[in-house]
Amino acid sequence: MIKLRYSKRLFKRRPSSKQAAACGGGNGGAAGGGAGEIEWEVRPGGMLVQKRDGKGGEEVIVVRVSTGFSWHDVSIRATSTFGELKLMLSMVTGLEPREQRLLFRGKEREDTDHLHMVGVRDKDKVLLLEDPALKDMKLRALAAQVVQSPCQPFIQV
Repeated sequence: MIKLRYSKRLFKRRPSSKQAAACGGGNGGAAGGGAGEIEWEVRPGGMLVQKRDGKGGEEVIVVRVSTGFSWHDVSIRATSTFGELKLMLSMVTGLEPREQRLLFRGKEREDTDHLHMVGVRDKDKVLLLEDPALKDMKLRALAAQVVQSPCQPFIQV
């Protein structure tokens, strides 16, 4: 966060001759940043802010995801949601997004939470867990398929 000192010079309506020369003229030139040149954008949280230069908010971060036994480094936009991160992880891990639970800073995050709004930055770690209820249902379905006949003959007569 950047703190600006309060200065009455910032709120003057007409720039002095020194300021006009430094800004490339008092007519709101390219370097002057006149009031007509400010572009605004609405962030996912609903906040209206001045539009960023260059990438336009398309900052890409690398998130390190731990699955318990292994690590996966995933590149994703900072403004993405945890749901979009789950989709990317489903390609890497093979778990469907509804089977995944993502924890960041000790709390499970919703699919609609945005990464940058929660505080995920470049090289931060996220824990991926398999949903225990769905894991239990998978194991029961697998056990029902395997145990169809309890006795199997070894020799055919």
